[in-house]
Amino acid sequence: MAKTKPGKEVAILQSADARPSKAYTRQNKSDIEDKVLQGMREGLSAFRACKLAGVPQGTFNGWVDGDPELAERYVRAREELIEFIASETLLIADAPVGSTDSGSTDTGAVQKQRLQVDTRKWLLSKLAPKKYGDKLELSGDPDRPLSIQKIERVIIKQ
Repeated sequence: MAKTKPGKEVAILQSADARPSKAYTRQNKSDIEDKVLQGMREGLSAFRACKLAGVPQGTFNGWVDGDPELAERYVRAREELIEFIASETLLIADAPVGSTDSGSTDTGAVQKQRLQVDTRKWLLSKLAPKKYGDKLELSGDPDRPLSIQKIERVIIKQ
């Protein structure tokens, strides 16, 4: 911590390449942390939430790495973001599709909705693979279950 004025502490934060970064007061830093986490809870990526809060994501990630309490709050906000994306996926899928002037279904709108849903499903599978990822199960049918066979290689010297 560095002192700038009597009684006012600021944290001097540095990026990975050790260039001096912007100074943040404790209150300012706390407000920024709250803004970023709230943005994530409302569906923004960490990158976008940091940008709107006015802090580089690398700086915010450094704060998370250095503060266990903030790290715990970040994990909860990320879980809420994941649930937000899952909820949004259902809303998009259930939304009515528009129609053209002739009254037929707008296939372009259908494709757009499909792309939006597929993109969110893919993102969910990467952010929470245990919950939303594809499950791989190896099993045989009930009549012919899978069996594991031992294979040995024998080398005979002549």
